[in-house]
Formats: sequence, structure tokens, C-alpha cells
Amino acid sequence: MNYDILFTPFKIGKMKVKNRIVMSPMGLNAAHPDGRIDDDEIHYFEERARGGAGLIIVGCQFLTEKLAQGSLEGYLDRTYVIPQLTNLCEAVQKYGAKIVAQVSCGTGKNAFTNMLEDRPVSASEIPSMFNPNLICRALSVEEIKEIMEQFAFSAKLVKDAGFDAIEVHAHAGYLVDQFMSEVWNKRTDEYGGTSEKRMRFAVEIVQSIRKAVGPDMPILFRIACYHHFKGGRTIEETMPLLEMLADAGVDALDIDSGSYENIEYIFPPAYLGDACMQDVCAPARKAVKIPLLNSGNHTPETAVKLIESKNADFVMMGRPLIAEPYLPNKILNNKRDEVRPCIRCNEDCIGRIITRLTKISCSVNPIAGFEKRIEIEKTSMPKNVVIVGGGPGGMEAARTVATRGHKVSLYERAGELGGQLRAAATPDFKYQLQKLIDWYKRQMELLNIEIHLNNVIDADSSELKNADAIIVASGAKVFMPNIKGIENSVDVITAHLEPEKIKGKKVVYCGGGLSASDSALETAMDGKKVAIIEMLDEIAFNDHFINKAALIPMLLENGVEIYTGHKVKEIKANGVVAEKQDGEEIFIEADTVVSAFGLRPDSAIADAIDERYHKITRIIGDCSKVGKVGNAIREGFYAGLSVE
Repeated sequence: MNYDILFTPFKIGKMKVKNRIVMSPMGLNAAHPDGRIDDDEIHYFEERARGGAGLIIVGCQFLTEKLAQGSLEGYLDRTYVIPQLTNLCEAVQKYGAKIVAQVSCGTGKNAFTNMLEDRPVSASEIPSMFNPNLICRALSVEEIKEIMEQFAFSAKLVKDAGFDAIEVHAHAGYLVDQFMSEVWNKRTDEYGGTSEKRMRFAVEIVQSIRKAVGPDMPILFRIACYHHFKGGRTIEETMPLLEMLADAGVDALDIDSGSYENIEYIFPPAYLGDACMQDVCAPARKAVKIPLLNSGNHTPETAVKLIESKNADFVMMGRPLIAEPYLPNKILNNKRDEVRPCIRCNEDCIGRIITRLTKISCSVNPIAGFEKRIEIEKTSMPKNVVIVGGGPGGMEAARTVATRGHKVSLYERAGELGGQLRAAATPDFKYQLQKLIDWYKRQMELLNIEIHLNNVIDADSSELKNADAIIVASGAKVFMPNIKGIENSVDVITAHLEPEKIKGKKVVYCGGGLSASDSALETAMDGKKVAIIEMLDEIAFNDHFINKAALIPMLLENGVEIYTGHKVKEIKANGVVAEKQDGEEIFIEADTVVSAFGLRPDSAIADAIDERYHKITRIIGDCSKVGKVGNAIREGFYAGLSVE
């Protein structure tokens, strides 16, 4: 594909952006409690600017600590935050990129109530998103006027700090969105009752900013054109709002879909597919003439098509630029095959923030968020390093070790690289996993790593005798429990890799983990009648809840029957006997039964090698503890760094 159109300049107001690739605003959770941003955040954005992004929109910073309601994204209510913000701006601008401060007046009903001493505020007295029993407090008119004054102060502050533009954060059902939307705004005063009155809050924000920064600094406005839930705002209802914003002086619109009521559109997983929010662009283009920016699982290829359609002027990429900061420059320099793909797993970006309350990183790029603290340095004493296992952990270890300048030989028992990732990558909706395998293969070529396929290494192998360091990533094996008739089943790895073994029209999956759920969805989409039997009370237990918000509805839409709280008792040639929690047995017919009871570490070879070569051996990945792709890659990366 010809990507030249992505590297044409375009203006937002008087601001000229060098290309059409924009880094989406995403929170890093990296600010200090006093509101100042961290050095790590500066280095993180500097790397994306160095990588070629034309425009970088920083994740939302809040007007005040009170409105931030516990978020660590920075506050804009004290001038002492300016020096660090200036450092950030200059770090980005020195590469020719423009930088935008996204400003927010708060989450409103979306606040994490466990972080609050008081009730969340909102446009109206409506239930809190995460605690429906807690009713939000409606902002008074006096408080609204204070917010407008604070917007003016904060806008002047970010202008003084050196930002090129300001974006109003008004999507995802946050506070501004709550004022704009009838589903949440129940007011009967001058800020509610009609669409024009509901828009007054947003319009006054734009007017406050404009008065503070003058006529030349561009103002962007981020808005969801379609909420994707019953009662939420539709595309048709949003178009007049876009016109009002343009009339109010907004210079560009950052448009997408979703709200926290359907959180999968806020952090779109693999199941939603490529360019999953571009459908809002065509109607928006008809409604307004100002520049449009669009996000939502874009790839370089969908970016080209969208810009060529002229339905948008900029394509936004968030997680792809976390995974590959140099995506723009690599495409510009005809190195598309060297772009490390985002696998849309949500595990180490938003998942890391939500579950561990720490800063952002990436499953496929462990350096993300630690650009200066973790650097791959060239060795002055090259060593002979043997990698046992060609799954994601082994491949990452090999890549890191070779990048440091060591001689690497990788041995894989199978005929292809990828390990368990090969099976996980078979559904069309998980194609990015195959792209990741392909990327690693390309890295092996570029780094001249010796690859030995169909080669089983054990403690007696002569290949280990001259090694200076050994990294064992021999993976996991399928767990086959002692269940009567289990020999009548096909294991889930085989089901993924050899779909021709799934015979007949009725298929039952024994076990409802992520691999089984993905395979079940793939099989159902092929037109078969599918059922999942899971002993726990939910399927895909270890998968991120954001991903499951898309996965489970897709399973149900494709007719998959889900039997949670059921234990498999017997697998017969024509079906499965399962037992409910109350002891009642049921029989589910099947032409093919897939056993998906999970994986267990394949530790025998690793333990034997470690016993013989303990001083130079490091064991990583599933052969030590079964985990996710990101766990294996991070362990492989750290193991590679440790080879001095």
C-alpha cells in the first residue's frame, strides 16, 4: 500500500501539523499527588514524537485536584506545574510534532467512588456509574460559573507552558458529556431542558478558553458521536451538537463512539475489529466543515483509506503508538514489516492502571512508560547465548539478547515459531497475534539470529555445552484431567491449529477459559451450534473485563450456549454429561467435543537443564508459571537484559 497520503500536512486553525497521524489522548496515571507530571511521562511522549507522530494529545489533565477525584493525570490549578509541562512541550516540539493539552473538568458520575469522601458531582441527581446506590449531586449554577473561571485559568496556564493547542475532554460519559446528553441531564434551568440549553455548559467552556488564550490558539473538542447504549445519544442527535460547537469557535472535532456504559468502545478490544468507530465520520463530515480526527482500532491501512475517503483529516492511534513509538517513521521509510503490532489485549495499558494502580506500559513493548530507566545497551563482551523455546518469551529473549550484541541460537521443538501464540492467533478477530509472530520472525532476520526448528533440546544436548548463558522458555502443555471418556475429545490447541478435526454441526467445549471462548466463537461464526461448559460461575475468568464486555455478547449473538457452574462428568462419543452445582446431571449432544481444561507448565526439560547448568540458566514463561502473552514477553525481555 502507498502510505504517502498519511504524510501530507494539514492545518487545524492556524496550526500546521506535519502529517495525519495523531497520538490519541490516554491517561498514564503517572503524575505526582501535587499535580505535577512525572519525568517518565515526558520521556514517554518524547519517544512518540521522535518516532514521527505529527500531533500528540496528552491524556486529560484536570482543572483542580478536587475535580480530578483521585486521578493521577495532573492538575492545572497552580502555576508551579508549568516548568514540567514546558519540559514536556519542548521535548515533543523539538522533533517537529505539535502537542495538545487535553483539559477536563472531571469524570462526574464516572468517578471511582472508593476514592471520594463525598458524592460525585454531575449535571443532575443521577446514579453513580460504579455505585448505582449512590446518587450524584447536581452542580449549582454558582459552581458552574466557578468551573468556567477555572477553565480560563487552566487554559492560560497551558498556553504559558508552551502547548500548541487545547482539547476539551467531553466524551465517554464524563462530566461535560453528562451536560450535553438528555439521558443524564435532567435539569430544568438554563443548562437543561432543550438540546441548546444542554449544550450551554460545553459552549461556555469553549468561550472561556477562547477569551483566555486569544484568537490564534486552536481549540479541539473530543466528543462521542454515538453512545452505543439504550437511551444514549445517537449519531443523528449528535450532529446538531457538532454544528453548535463549530459555531462556538471550536477549530477541530475529535470524534469517536462509546461511554462507560459500554466500556468496550472506550478501550476497544480485538473483537471489535479494525477501524471500529470510523462510521461516525461520514455524517460528521456532512454536518461541519472544520477538521475531523477519528480513533478506534486504526491500522496504517485503515488510516490510508479513511484519509483517502476525505471523511476525516487525521487518524488517531493510541495503543498502536504505545506498542510501536516509531510506527510513523517506519512506514515513512518503507519498513511496514518492522512495525510491532498492538495486540489489543488491554492488559498492560489500561489493565495495568486499573488492576495495579500503577503507570501505563505495554504487553508487547515492556519499555513503554520506562523509556529512560530501561535502555538496551550494547555489550562490550559478546557471549554465546542459547534460547530453548520459540514462543513469545523465547523470541523476545532472543531479540533482546541479540540487540545487545550477543550471539544467539534459538531452538524450537515445533516446525514453526510462535508456541501457544500460534493457536491463539487462528481466529480472524485475533489476527494481530499472527502479526506479532511475523514481527518477531522479521526481527530474527534483521538480527541474524540462528533459528533451529524441529529441534528438541534437553540437558544432554551438546548445543548447551559451549553456551555462556541459557534461557529456557519451553512453554506449557495441555492439561487432560482424569475424566471418563476424555479420549473422545480434541484438545483446544489442536482445535485451533487443525480446525478440520472439528467435525459435524454440534460442538461442545469442556472448559471456558479464554482460549476455549475464542475457539468457540470462531467455530460458531463458521455456522456450527456451539456450547461451553464451565465449572466456574463465569467464562474467560482470567481475561480482562473490558475484553469480556465485547466477547460475551458476541458469543451470545452467535448462538453459543454457556453452561457456567457445571462440572464435566463424562465425555461420550455423542456428547457430554455435565453436573450442575445442585447435583443434577444434564446431557449435551455433540459431534465433536473439545477439551479445554487449561495448560500446565512443561517444566521437566527446564528443571533438568537448570540442574546441570544452574549458574548460567534462567527459566521464563509458561514452563515456570502459565501466564498471558505479556507476561512471557516481559520475562523474556528482562532475561535478555540480564545477559551481561
